[in-house]
Amino acid sequence: MTTLVGFSGSLRLASYNTALLRAAVALMPDGSRLDAVSIRSFPLYNGDDETARGIPAEVAALKDAMAAADGLLIATPEYNNSLPGVAKNAIDWLSRPANDIPRVFAGKPVAVIGASPGGFGTILSQNAWLPVLRTLGAELWTGGRLMVSRAGSVFDADGNIVDARTHDALRTYMEGFVAYVRSR
Repeated sequence: MTTLVGFSGSLRLASYNTALLRAAVALMPDGSRLDAVSIRSFPLYNGDDETARGIPAEVAALKDAMAAADGLLIATPEYNNSLPGVAKNAIDWLSRPANDIPRVFAGKPVAVIGASPGGFGTILSQNAWLPVLRTLGAELWTGGRLMVSRAGSVFDADGNIVDARTHDALRTYMEGFVAYVRSR
């Protein structure tokens, strides 16, 4: 069984990116699964807090899940032409302490998808993830790209994909990412 873990970089209850992540869970190929997790309870990273109290339990749990998983999927919004602060905060926590980076990130296949109400999808956010993931030693899968633009017309009020092209593109994307993960 190929196991992926994924999180949305948005905290909104009606987040398009959380809906995209849920749809990816449902569209996984046979013999694979995607465990969607939340970063909602992560505190803001503060080195003083880390020194005083250590790694928060919710961060440690996700680190363990990532270390055990075969790959990571990030569903990223785009805020101010870049990546969202809450997602970067999660990665900052997940990379602490620094000597734990190899266990969690080194050589880990990572894919980035995103949805935006605007016309450009999340191209700038996805590009902004490149140096972050490279620094951590993760292996970004570049065999496909999924940037959902005009997300308000792609999802219904319950967060379900109602656009057949997006549905098919997400299925194809997940098939490609899982094939990449399995080929390693």
